Amino acid sequence: MTFPEGFIFSSATASYQVEGAWNEDGKGENIWDRLTHQQPDLILDKSSGDVACDSYHKYKEDIRIAKELGTTMYRFSLSWSRILPTGAIDQVNAPGVKYYHDVIDECLANGITPMITIFHWDLPQPLQDLGGWTNEVVVNYFVDYAEFVFKEYGSKVRLWLTINEPLSICGEGYGDAIKAPAIHWSGRADYLCAHNVLKSHAYAYRLYERDFKETQLGEVGFATISSYYYPKDKNNPSDVEAAERMQQMVFGWYAHPVFSKDGDYPAVMKERVKKASLEQGLKRSRLPEFTEAEIKLIQGSADFFGINHYTSSIAHEPTAGEELPQAGTRGGDAGVLTAFDPAWEETIADWLRVAPKGFRMLLNWIKDAYDNPKVMVTEQGYPDRGELMDTNRVHYYRLYLLELLKAINTDKCNVAVYTAWSLMDNYEWFFGYEHKFGLYQVDFTDPQRPRTPKMSAAFYKKLIETRKVPKDGEIDFSTAAPTASTAAPTASTAAPQSSTAAPQSSTQKSSAGINVLSYCVLIISCSVLLLQI
Repeated sequence: MTFPEGFIFSSATASYQVEGAWNEDGKGENIWDRLTHQQPDLILDKSSGDVACDSYHKYKEDIRIAKELGTTMYRFSLSWSRILPTGAIDQVNAPGVKYYHDVIDECLANGITPMITIFHWDLPQPLQDLGGWTNEVVVNYFVDYAEFVFKEYGSKVRLWLTINEPLSICGEGYGDAIKAPAIHWSGRADYLCAHNVLKSHAYAYRLYERDFKETQLGEVGFATISSYYYPKDKNNPSDVEAAERMQQMVFGWYAHPVFSKDGDYPAVMKERVKKASLEQGLKRSRLPEFTEAEIKLIQGSADFFGINHYTSSIAHEPTAGEELPQAGTRGGDAGVLTAFDPAWEETIADWLRVAPKGFRMLLNWIKDAYDNPKVMVTEQGYPDRGELMDTNRVHYYRLYLLELLKAINTDKCNVAVYTAWSLMDNYEWFFGYEHKFGLYQVDFTDPQRPRTPKMSAAFYKKLIETRKVPKDGEIDFSTAAPTASTAAPTASTAAPQSSTAAPQSSTQKSSAGINVLSYCVLIISCSVLLLQI
């Protein structure tokens, strides 16, 4: 099977994870600057994104390697605080505005379509001081920001994502405290956050639809994230219902208000949260209610369905003797226990197992639940320690892409775009520089931050050229002639040294299992193969 003509392959990054230059040229402080400088112990290696991949200065190289892969789309995000240092439109930072013009222009000059994420988690700190996404006032600030970037860049940009992964912003940032701003109030703050995120997205979408779409001809959506939830026992109706309930209360929480025929939050979610809230002695549901006008505003506020997907889970109804999720939290409201299938391959990330069939199942769930909308896979990737010979990542991509082909060609799922996360190794939030997702390795101990292609880069390039998933053995580095190199050989891909803002520890790790000679040969071979295949 092959990918259809017109199918687009992309790669992605995000501003805080790659740009660096955290306090250069008038950029304001964001919540990740504040958290990593004041609470470095929350980060696995106590690092920050102060320098990261230094893409603020090396964006031309980033776009060059994206072109080298053969991708025709590059997804990146705008730093709100680089454009509007306080988050408000009364203070515009001209160098920041110019920077994104330069990035967009470089993409277009290289035949690459920019897909721009307006917000990818780096909220300006002054807005967090007001309560961040739990305060309804942030809706107005976000819509003002969105209007500014639509006006500024819209003549050159045709694809927009308003917000990346509301589940991560709200569930992890305001509920479970595993992302900035690290607020731990599940079942309260996360629900408020989600309510305001959805309204922010919808108002921005309607603004574009009203004032810009006719002249700019762009499309606007947002990027959700979800696992696929299998029932532990498919013959047990309780487990089947529990898996569907989990899908609705995790994925439907954000997807249902936008893509369903009814709009609003899923009925099961409204019912369970209200019931649990009243049982706690509260006078009303902890899940905020939309007005009828807001339901209509949000419903249909996307031109495509953006989905980030990495893994799957097994769900079941709790039985006697099992410890239940804490009451009053999102987990308690759902009342479902989840786990991984022991047969699924492990990764270095405790949240990710290799479960490719779930990808196809999730795409079919979207097709059936929301009338087969146009889907853009906006992220998918595999974590490791940054090895150049990243055979596990190649294995992961091969399995997941084969399932994607089945979903498109056999199941007729309407998928138009596939995006690899990530173009290059970068700052992975609370995991710092310990977990790497890149198709290109970045040496974070070298001030020049050289980018070096991995085996997965050659795999992805071959995929794009042939529109087929390369088979085992088709990517052979041993026969590549050593004639060129993309970047100078480096012996480490460790986290950077301390930043200018706050001392950060370094946890240097060499690429395991590769001696100096074979390491150099491997780098040369990767580069040559990318030039030749």
